[in-house]
Amino acid sequence: MASNSFGSLFRFTTWGESHGPAIGVVIDGCPPQLPLSEEDIQPWLDKRKPGQSRFATQRQEADAVKILSGVFEGKTTGTPISLMIENADTRSKDYEAIKDVFRPAHADYTLWAKYGLRDYRGGGRASGRETACRVAAGAVARNILGPKITIRGATVQIGPHKIHRERWNWAEVAANPFLCPDAAMVPVWEDYVEDIRKKGSSIGAVVEIVAEGVPAGLGDPVYDKLDAGIAGALMSINAVKAVEIGAGFAAAIMTGEENADEMRQGQAGVPEFLTNNAGGILGGISTGQNIVARFAVKPTPSILSPLRTITTKGAEIDLSTKGRHDPCIGPRAVPVGEAMVACVLADALLRHRALSVRL
Repeated sequence: MASNSFGSLFRFTTWGESHGPAIGVVIDGCPPQLPLSEEDIQPWLDKRKPGQSRFATQRQEADAVKILSGVFEGKTTGTPISLMIENADTRSKDYEAIKDVFRPAHADYTLWAKYGLRDYRGGGRASGRETACRVAAGAVARNILGPKITIRGATVQIGPHKIHRERWNWAEVAANPFLCPDAAMVPVWEDYVEDIRKKGSSIGAVVEIVAEGVPAGLGDPVYDKLDAGIAGALMSINAVKAVEIGAGFAAAIMTGEENADEMRQGQAGVPEFLTNNAGGILGGISTGQNIVARFAVKPTPSILSPLRTITTKGAEIDLSTKGRHDPCIGPRAVPVGEAMVACVLADALLRHRALSVRL
């Protein structure tokens, strides 16, 4: 199976399956002498881990990370960093009933069509469990970016219910299980997702990631655009079906005057943009404004409601998937989106530094 690695100068490779003994990531390209400990990584994994509320899968995993290599006396050595997370609460027997059945909207069929087999225990490599490895890599990427660059995310829509942006408060994100920045929307989502869960169904969501403090000049024109890298990184997350940067699809209904981010001369010779429809990126290069990206995740495909499907032998059946699944993936995708943006920015920063040295 190819395509298990991501990045250029900052590059990571994830390994392991949902119901295997462990999952992990090997990170290459991290500069030496950066402070790094398991305590630096764990808080980000805790934000993603399952079983934290009734609105998420009840699989109980500590997601405790272990550093196996690349760190000595609390600092990176410049050699590959290997991180491992043991799987503890696997219930493979829950998936016996679907080992020869394709779940609609899942990767079951496509994996089988490509490889002639699939790991039916929780989806194997196609499971959302793999994203814990990305979050761990993102924690290392944040160390490269340093404290001046802040990457934060929030759930901004679940089903048809959108937040009100005038009520956006970052402090609210950590105060509720949906990672919602609009306190007034939380009880609406609680009732809505609980109803979805009781029906044995699932619902999709939209997540927004904001990177602040990114300097102007990161990224490259033409084929290595910074926004192309971010879009590709976010699209690689399980269940993501759409990505937009800045105004995104809304730009299609704007006039040129409305879409233009007009400029004035700011302090210290730095331009001041009056709006940010570009989402902090123009011509594939960062402008120095906040980088803003949103992605949509589809509903969890494993649901109790019976769905028409077929078996590996071609028999037509109705399938009701039992097990422990998220009624809405959105909130747990927030730290994954943050991590992928961090990895893209860390890679772009290292490439920019390399270019500066050459010049």
